Amino acid sequence: MKECAFTRRKPQSLLNCTMATSAPTSPTPLSNQRSFGFGDRIGLAGPGHLRALQASGFAPILAQQSVRELDRLGRTAADVMDAAKRAIAREGYTGPWGGDADHLKTVEAAQQYAQAGFTFFTIDPSDHLGAPDRVQSLPEAYADLYLGQSWETASGQYSFDEAGLKEVVSKFEGVLDHCEMMAKGIAAACAGRGFEIEVSVDEAPATTSPLDHLFVALELKRRGVSFASLAPRFVGSFQKGIDYRGDLKTFESDLQQHVDIARQVGPYKLSIHSGSDKFSIYPIIGRLCGEWLHVKTSGTSYLEALRVLCVEEKALFRELLTVAFEHFEQDRHSYELSVTDDDLAQLRQEADNPTEATFLDGVAGRQVLHVTYGSLLSNDKLSSGQTRREAVLAALERHDDLHQQYVERHLKKHLQLLESER
Repeated sequence: MKECAFTRRKPQSLLNCTMATSAPTSPTPLSNQRSFGFGDRIGLAGPGHLRALQASGFAPILAQQSVRELDRLGRTAADVMDAAKRAIAREGYTGPWGGDADHLKTVEAAQQYAQAGFTFFTIDPSDHLGAPDRVQSLPEAYADLYLGQSWETASGQYSFDEAGLKEVVSKFEGVLDHCEMMAKGIAAACAGRGFEIEVSVDEAPATTSPLDHLFVALELKRRGVSFASLAPRFVGSFQKGIDYRGDLKTFESDLQQHVDIARQVGPYKLSIHSGSDKFSIYPIIGRLCGEWLHVKTSGTSYLEALRVLCVEEKALFRELLTVAFEHFEQDRHSYELSVTDDDLAQLRQEADNPTEATFLDGVAGRQVLHVTYGSLLSNDKLSSGQTRREAVLAALERHDDLHQQYVERHLKKHLQLLESER
């Protein structure tokens, strides 16, 4: 296992850190390396991410933020890139790293990330998914390409009958058209420099079947869309901020089929979205995917920042809990969660004396805080007169050592489990 390159520098404030001349100043494509996305909603977790990475074989995506996160946080792609570079300078990291423009739906958004130096572009075509019965008559071009053919992988042989082919065309033709258009726009925005593309179908309402995956991958390849990774929607439940929910043997069997298709059609990496805190399946993922793996995390690092506030800044944390409860119903709409009305009532009862066990380790507490990040980090004023964002940043600066310790410990657990069976 390779170890990441570091030259540890004297710690300094992340808000005032300048780039070291020996640090890599730009992200690069990481297509041929197993990679791990360290999303950082606040912009201060980078040193902890890099410390967690030491002795790991993963290449880091250090600048990662989705369009949705930027909108809710009032940040720009340049802000995210600058925060990653400050962390690199502070830690003296000299290895390769990437920048992920996550969940892109428009070429205009991709252009903004490209201007900020991002090299990894995740296309989110979920708005273009069609109903399974959209196509009434199978187009002849698809029939000629796929009917009567079979594809052999290590886990079995796959073929399409007319009904099955009509269904995948119904669901994914619009997705593929959009991906093709986006890929051309991304290539134009990155003219003259390297980049890589990920295609995400994980936000579809239904699980991605092996035949779904096979059709999407074959069509992308036929249309000339070069992609480094693909994110299916796997069986089971990948909810934000908590462990996997589902049968582990069923997940392993499903993942093996996706791995084998990716090897046969590509090879390309499988990307695990909503990948944080899925501790029960990390050994399976690491063992089956091997080097052809990308894992995305984001909100879990933000929750470690809130853990610091819960431990060291009780008054501020209580005030933030009030905000979270006020905005939860609005903020939860774009997420799959388990929180019930009874859970919320219990959390409210414990809000005057909040504990890590309830709000940072419990399922309901984690999910309420996870999805209300935009509200908690807004520019609305607190009773102190500071904005919520200012108060959180100032508190984390006061407790920087503890913050980095928590982030390092938590993300190291992710990486170690992913590498535990290799």
